Amino acid sequence: MSSLPFPVRVAAGLVVTAVEEVQALPRTVVGLPISAVSRVLQLSMRAQQVVTELAIKGDTALEGARPVEEAPSWARFDEDTDDRVLPAGIVEGPRAGPPGRRLPGRSTNGHARPLDRPVLTADDVSPGDTPRALPGYESMTIAQLRARLRGLSVDQLTELLAWESAHADRPAFVTMLTNRIATVTAEQ
Repeated sequence: MSSLPFPVRVAAGLVVTAVEEVQALPRTVVGLPISAVSRVLQLSMRAQQVVTELAIKGDTALEGARPVEEAPSWARFDEDTDDRVLPAGIVEGPRAGPPGRRLPGRSTNGHARPLDRPVLTADDVSPGDTPRALPGYESMTIAQLRARLRGLSVDQLTELLAWESAHADRPAFVTMLTNRIATVTAEQ
């Protein structure tokens, strides 16, 4: 045990610690930029967490202030409709033609060829028409159409494409129908 007073021993300990830190400074300086960036990122993530926690608490507090509809009027799902009966002519799954039949979208040697888009004139369709292949098509969203494409034959898909081209001519619908026709004809 040392007979020196306590404050002198603490001061000696501070001097030794300062000397050790000065000796370790070259190694610390190399990692300083990484440490600084890491600290900044850590603080920004913590700030984001605090803001998110506050938003959650605010949502919880305001939750009782406004009633939430069980089924909002704008939400419409395919499963919610009762008309699950398929229109006449819709075939479930891929349709196989008779042997030896030349498939639409194929050349005589069986290789794929560009599909010709049927063209309807104004005499062929009227504004209130709906395609026979898929009743209600004119009011479907792209997601609803995508869900129903697998059950349609090439002829039905071609009819929908012709109807789309003669009416709204929406690029996303035309692309989806064209791609589906190509896929179905390639599978046959």
